[in-house]
Amino acid sequence: MDIAPADATDAAAPHDAQLPSRRRLRAEVLIVLGLSLGQSAIYAIVKLAYRYAQSTPVGSQSTQLNPSRATIDVFDLIYQVLAIVFALVPVVLALYLLSAQGTRASRVLGLTGPARAWWRDVGFGALLAACIGLPGLGVYYIGRAIGQNVHIDTSGLPSSWWASTVLLTSAAAAAILEETIVVGYLTTRLRQLNWAIPAVIIASALLRGSYHLYQGWPMALGNVVMGAVFAWVFTKWGRLGPLILAHFLLDFVSFVGPTVAPHSWLVALGLA
Repeated sequence: MDIAPADATDAAAPHDAQLPSRRRLRAEVLIVLGLSLGQSAIYAIVKLAYRYAQSTPVGSQSTQLNPSRATIDVFDLIYQVLAIVFALVPVVLALYLLSAQGTRASRVLGLTGPARAWWRDVGFGALLAACIGLPGLGVYYIGRAIGQNVHIDTSGLPSSWWASTVLLTSAAAAAILEETIVVGYLTTRLRQLNWAIPAVIIASALLRGSYHLYQGWPMALGNVVMGAVFAWVFTKWGRLGPLILAHFLLDFVSFVGPTVAPHSWLVALGLA
């Protein structure tokens, strides 16, 4: 599928106008990652080590992606909303920093263009989700079969009227956070630091894989592959929209699918 580049320039290429010094750029990247997914990566590494240190085998352990946060329904909803809002603060920071040199962040990330370009983003995003989703399910199944992936419970929310809305919003927030920071922001800054494109792709992919280590090393490895594909797509076409949509579709199916799929299907797939 032909994807138009963002405006007339490659959004993933360096923007040299009024850039801070290389030292300040490196410090900025470390600060942004330390406040967001870099911090998650450190915790995930420690969590994986902790899993192997326990007497319970990794394959018999579990993790919950959307846990309940309070025993009182209304306060659970409040905490869920607050968690989603504050999870997006690093995105606002990244957009602010990318715009600080006189270039709009939307242009840097390829979030511009006519309606035709946006429709192409939708089509390409759906295609990416399909190409990544089925192999990803296979990676989870194989990891479970060899006892190296934990059981993933995608929703620990109560059966309340707001649960599906929170799951939908959480999927959108995760897609925006991860693709903006790990792909849009990080690849742009690393290119501005004169990193070669292969090194940029590898760095972005390894970061994505590292903060998924808490799920087990096979899932982390699968996310490294996904991260390499996503970073390559952005460095080639300079549009973040398809990646956000693809990630949202993947998470939406993961979060909501188990609640609507027949239990026998989940058992057959090793998801229950």
